[in-house]
Amino acid sequence: MKTLYLDCFAGIAGDMLVGALFELVPNLDRFRSELSKMTELSAGDYEITVEKGGKGGISGTRFRVHTHEHHPHRGLKEIEDIITASALSPRIQRESMRAFALLAEAEAKVHGTTPDKIHFHEVGAIDSILDIVGTFVLIDQLEWPRVLCSAVNVGSGTVECAHGILPVPAPATEILLHGLPICSLGDPMERTTPTGALLARCLADAFCPIPEGTILASGYGLGTRDSDLPNVLRVLLMDSAASKKDTDSTGVAHDRVTLLESNIDDMNPQDFELAAERLFEEGALDVWLEAIAMKKGRPGVKFCCLCPPDRADALSVSALRNTTTQGVRRTTLDRTKLCYKIEEIVTSLGASRVKTAFIGQTPLRRTPEYDDLKRLAKERGLPLHEVRNRVLREIE
Repeated sequence: MKTLYLDCFAGIAGDMLVGALFELVPNLDRFRSELSKMTELSAGDYEITVEKGGKGGISGTRFRVHTHEHHPHRGLKEIEDIITASALSPRIQRESMRAFALLAEAEAKVHGTTPDKIHFHEVGAIDSILDIVGTFVLIDQLEWPRVLCSAVNVGSGTVECAHGILPVPAPATEILLHGLPICSLGDPMERTTPTGALLARCLADAFCPIPEGTILASGYGLGTRDSDLPNVLRVLLMDSAASKKDTDSTGVAHDRVTLLESNIDDMNPQDFELAAERLFEEGALDVWLEAIAMKKGRPGVKFCCLCPPDRADALSVSALRNTTTQGVRRTTLDRTKLCYKIEEIVTSLGASRVKTAFIGQTPLRRTPEYDDLKRLAKERGLPLHEVRNRVLREIE
């Protein structure tokens, strides 16, 4: 399994994360092209630079946004309009809007108001919008790996912001880090910004030490401060499926998953779609419904979710919040599965991602991604089965 590990030993900020990820996918023209799809932001209002540098003897990449705007304060609705009006992929749009919604909730708690009345200050400026959206653009270019994260070094002391001098971590940062492991190391300073805390929370499937596996690549994102700890964020791109204990002599992989189940007989059937969608957004591997007969012969639905064990708590809460169930059962299961890789290929109809499954090193089958087939069918005005058959012929 492709895994991205965020090593926040010196903290995390939005520009540091973009810089670190850029070292893994260093195509500046492609990155600029993606950001330019947010046409509501005038290209004349900002300029981005990506340059090599060093901090504390560590070489890395510094990402900077140079802005020319004079009114950086925006509300959640204004930011959502910028994102939804863009030509960015649906998943990048969805994850970016989810991030800003979480940020608005945190700011609203700090100021005792509601998310729709929040007007962001530094975080509503162009540089922070580009930090957040730019992160998801680069994660998309990495094909959405599983993300794990270390404990987050928040720093100590005080920080000066739009609302005056505040303790570290700043109140919004502290709220965004609720329930997550943190530490305070090094000289007093703000080491984790609200944007950094937000991205760690949105991206990470779990917080843990560096996992077992093979390091494929690494990137270092540079901050702007000097201190006793190098002001850098390290990201490691790993292949955790390469661990010997994950595969056997037959060439198939083994892992453990958690099955969540709830019996429901009082929920509007239309509402299951949104409940399932939210589970997928929070890391579910699969979600499905089963028809069952409940007590007194009433028809009901078994709402099922398969997930990594470290996501079971969060997904159980999501199921409780988004369905009418009063409880969620859990079962931990051993699973045998094929190893696979996903690559983008260019067909006569357009680009499509293709999943190749393996037994050992031997390819077993290749399958086009359904979302891409659906997109090509809409773009070309063709039936879905015709697009599928044509793509399958070209990838054989």
